[in-house]
Amino acid sequence: MTARLANFEIHASDPDVSVAFYTAALGWTFKPMTFGEVRYWQIVTSDGMPSGRLIKRHGDGPQAGAAVMGAVITALVDDIDAACANTSEAGGVPAMEKFPIPGEGWQAYFLDPDHNVFGLFQADPGAGS
Repeated sequence: MTARLANFEIHASDPDVSVAFYTAALGWTFKPMTFGEVRYWQIVTSDGMPSGRLIKRHGDGPQAGAAVMGAVITALVDDIDAACANTSEAGGVPAMEKFPIPGEGWQAYFLDPDHNVFGLFQADPGAGS
């Protein structure tokens, strides 16, 4: 049996702030939706396909500096330096500066406005050599 990622969710204390952040940082688009009484935003990434959802967080959000308490979403980017700059300009806080994964590419981690950790990855077989 094999399993492929079908969906992801980003939980946000203030969804409007998070929608604006991810739009500016990564160029994602968001479509407001409802399912019963639940309001959420469908996320469309650069390939034009719905990839995930952003929903209102119920309960306390993660604290900056705390250990990751869930999965980390990593976005594949063409230019990690430009993506890091866009993310910083949009208000993202570096959690781990760009570093090489030898033979694979470049990775960086940021905190979004709600302190959710997410990654940026640029494929580059020459990274770290």
